[in-house]
Amino acid sequence: MLVLRPVELTDLPQLQQLARDSLVGVTSLPDDSECLREKILDSNDSFNRDVESNGPENYFFVLEDLATERLTGCSEILATAGFAEPFYSLRNRHFTSASRELNIEHGVPALSLCHDLSGHTLLRGFHIDAALVRTPFSELLSRARLLFIAAHAARFSEAVITEIVGYSDEQGQSPFWNALGKHFFDLPYVEAERLCGLQSRTFLAELMPHYPIYVPMLPPAAQECIGRVHPDGQEAFDILEREGFETNSYIDLFDGGPTLFARTSTINSITRSHTARVQQVEVIEARGSYLLSNDSLRDYRAIVAELAFNDGQTVGLSAEMCAALHVTDGSLIRLIAL
Repeated sequence: MLVLRPVELTDLPQLQQLARDSLVGVTSLPDDSECLREKILDSNDSFNRDVESNGPENYFFVLEDLATERLTGCSEILATAGFAEPFYSLRNRHFTSASRELNIEHGVPALSLCHDLSGHTLLRGFHIDAALVRTPFSELLSRARLLFIAAHAARFSEAVITEIVGYSDEQGQSPFWNALGKHFFDLPYVEAERLCGLQSRTFLAELMPHYPIYVPMLPPAAQECIGRVHPDGQEAFDILEREGFETNSYIDLFDGGPTLFARTSTINSITRSHTARVQQVEVIEARGSYLLSNDSLRDYRAIVAELAFNDGQTVGLSAEMCAALHVTDGSLIRLIAL
């Protein structure tokens, strides 16, 4: 059975292997043991902190195979993007120029550096083993974060965003970066993303141009990257789009990948999830697949299970499910159909 749980310091060696296997552009998962160690400690502190509103907390989850004790994925929630330093993006909007004398008005799309998205809750760090792509466990890894937000709403913003990794080729070349960022930093795209993961995007973003960049002046290959999803990032995009997230006018300043946005009040797994009491049973007459989680903070757990569920009634769980969720008879769980 696979279970999603908070990361632990003993996970460090396996977590670094996940980082090595992750997609270029997942900057929140650097292949650096000391950096990952600090992230784990920060996450542990976040889970243990008593807070009444969203702050700098970072909640890091791992997906573990209980039979083998092997980690097969990870994902994060940053409670407040831009809490300690600006969260930079590129705003893609039309710039309109006009001449009364010539009776001409013309709109041109332009990219402007901004930190408009600072203050929102940020989903990041999504990575899952290739063998589990397009399975219910991808849904678990992504959507269980939303169930966690539902259970602990005061810790998060009223809006949630995520940056989907933009297009780069098999050699790690990003046409968007080569046309824009590379002119301001003598760095290849892969190295720029690595530095962002080890430090932060701020030191690079602050050296980017603060004046509008007119999209028609970029090479066609770079223009085609604006809002384009990397093929390996499509599943992460699709899952959240089904949750009610939508693209907006913001893109990643390094690879041009899209930003997804949703109000917490419109996210399916938050607004449509149910709570119910547990009853341990010997036999389950399953009628559908569900995501299940306990509502704990420090001991949060989530799994995928085949269940029979009727709103307003107890939920029958096997002893194995109860053990995985760290619940007993009468415990409260949260669930939503897959």
